[in-house]
Amino acid sequence: MLLEENRLLAPFTTLGIGGPARWFVKAASEEAIAEAAAWAGGHAQPLFVLGGGSNLLIADVGFDGLVVQVGLRGIARTEAQDQSGQVIYQAAAGEDWDGFVELAVADNCAGIECLAGIPGTVGGTPVQNVGAYGQEVASTIEQVRAYDLMEHRFVEFTAAECGFGYRRSRFNSTDRGRYVVTRVDYRLKPGGTPTLRYADLQRAFPAGSDVNLIEVAAAVRRVRQSKGMLLVEGDADCRSAGSFFKNPMATEEQVRQIAAAIGHEPPRFPAGPEPENAGRVKIPAAWLIEQAGFAKGYALGAAGVSSRHTLALINRGGATAAEILALAARIADAVETRFGIRLDMEPVMVGF
Repeated sequence: MLLEENRLLAPFTTLGIGGPARWFVKAASEEAIAEAAAWAGGHAQPLFVLGGGSNLLIADVGFDGLVVQVGLRGIARTEAQDQSGQVIYQAAAGEDWDGFVELAVADNCAGIECLAGIPGTVGGTPVQNVGAYGQEVASTIEQVRAYDLMEHRFVEFTAAECGFGYRRSRFNSTDRGRYVVTRVDYRLKPGGTPTLRYADLQRAFPAGSDVNLIEVAAAVRRVRQSKGMLLVEGDADCRSAGSFFKNPMATEEQVRQIAAAIGHEPPRFPAGPEPENAGRVKIPAAWLIEQAGFAKGYALGAAGVSSRHTLALINRGGATAAEILALAARIADAVETRFGIRLDMEPVMVGF
């Protein structure tokens, strides 16, 4: 185990923000993860697991403990054992997510084509239940393999055992910090029909269009790039953590209050099938932010709102974590003052 001291973490994040890790190691195998966990426990050091750094805000002081960067690689494809004709991809946690999507659509396997262009690694997808443009990984995950830091052993969870919800799983809620994801198995459908639920995709491919998975994935990447949500070298709008706020769930009463405040109905979407969402709808956080007075390109010091998407907070150059949080607080306070809805931040906060 190659252990480094005081490794700067900012270069490992898409925001480009964050101080040093007191200790840092890259784990390229499951054995290395177990060894790193044992070292942290034996030296009474807190442990943080680093993936692609795309949904992350690290404190300016860094992290006073051991940061383990997951570097496990490898993808295997097998036929499902239930005669469904579907296939199982076993993807190591350190694999690039967008690269895996590209592989799946090239194999003509449906289920994750709308998740193209999302930065990060495979291991982060079940933690956040990554979703976009009409799809969530929860609908394709067959199994998650992880290292249990409490019981010091490797375990496997079915999708039902992962506790998936909107941007949620057991890994970032009830069992936050307990497991290190090492592999994710996805069940995909060869020759499946592309998912075209999202309005931009429906405009690109009107009903009846003869469209394949590769074309849909390419269209998703174009949409993401138009909103500054695709990593492009030299693009300032890409120095972000993606969507900084979750789309809030609102009751019908809250919707009526919003309508009374602005004089018309707000945009809304189904809240999802989870029991806690009964009687609620999803209000776009980007719309609430704009209505609260924060236009694209708004700046507060070196922190700012993306010039292409109000849901992304960006590092305009030399921004600190404190500046990003100050801007986030100003936005959340304004939305709550005007609409009575508190926006929840989406990125993982480390070192605060």
